[in-house]
Amino acid sequence: MRPAFSVIFLTTLIGVGQGLFLALFTTDVYAAIGLLPVQTTAFFVRGSVIAVGFLCAGLVASFFHLGHPERAWRAATRWRTSWLSREVIALPAATAAIIAYGLAHLLHWAFVLPAGGHPFDVGLPLIVGAVAVVATLSLFLCTGMIYACIRFLQEWSTWLTVVNYMLFGTASGFVLASAYSAYEAPSLEGFLVTWAIVLTVMALITRSASLIRNARIRHRSSLQTAIGVRHAHIRQTAQGFMGGSFNTREFFHGISGKLMRSLKWVFMLLVFPVPVLLLWKGVTTVSPALVLAAFVVQYAGLLVERWFFFAQANHPQNLYYQTIS
Repeated sequence: MRPAFSVIFLTTLIGVGQGLFLALFTTDVYAAIGLLPVQTTAFFVRGSVIAVGFLCAGLVASFFHLGHPERAWRAATRWRTSWLSREVIALPAATAAIIAYGLAHLLHWAFVLPAGGHPFDVGLPLIVGAVAVVATLSLFLCTGMIYACIRFLQEWSTWLTVVNYMLFGTASGFVLASAYSAYEAPSLEGFLVTWAIVLTVMALITRSASLIRNARIRHRSSLQTAIGVRHAHIRQTAQGFMGGSFNTREFFHGISGKLMRSLKWVFMLLVFPVPVLLLWKGVTTVSPALVLAAFVVQYAGLLVERWFFFAQANHPQNLYYQTIS
């Protein structure tokens, strides 16, 4: 497939925003049960603003993929059957929920519960945050299922697609949260860096599994099935026309197999070992700059990974239009 940069930025940016919010909420929960020091209101408010900023940036990027942006609202009308429509609904819902989470911290929302004649305040940020977690996970599911539900693109049609979207977004968000805490809340840095490394390693395992799976795929479509001729040896000598078309432009990336293999190792290096080493070095040497560099390097690698993810999908129509192109 031919990757669209608008979709590449959409999926990576909203993934960072979702992961950052999950990191903030995790620290909030741990602090509520006494396992981490309680942080200031400003820490959660600023973190929520950054998370919402990434989500909004992703939403803006998505509009560049539309031929008629003024009709974008129509994308939500097929929510009963379309994962894309569900994503269109889930993205603003998750954004609104994270905004509410930040406001709950800013305004110190709470309500009073009676307990044996001694009422006590219950902080609403945790309750609002729990709702936002559900919205965030729903958004991960919708985004991943847009591609996993396409059965004839066998490279995508696997549960690993959804898991990888979730783990890549969460890992990148925790890496950003580690950099954020290095500057704003050093007492949380070790905790967040540990989780960031664990999530990055988990993403390495599942992405490696998907690469191994895709390398072993035996495609159901072939020249024989495409034209209905069962002869063992069929050789295509022409595309059937001399000019280009929508099919030749939109369903094939146009680069060599050698470059594709090189890009695979580029993102495997930038997304996994380099950020882990930078995180470890940054937390042991108390260097916020190195932790921030880990996020920058990993995000650059995620852009390459997402390009590779889209390009690797082999559309059956390429049996006709790309063999001789």
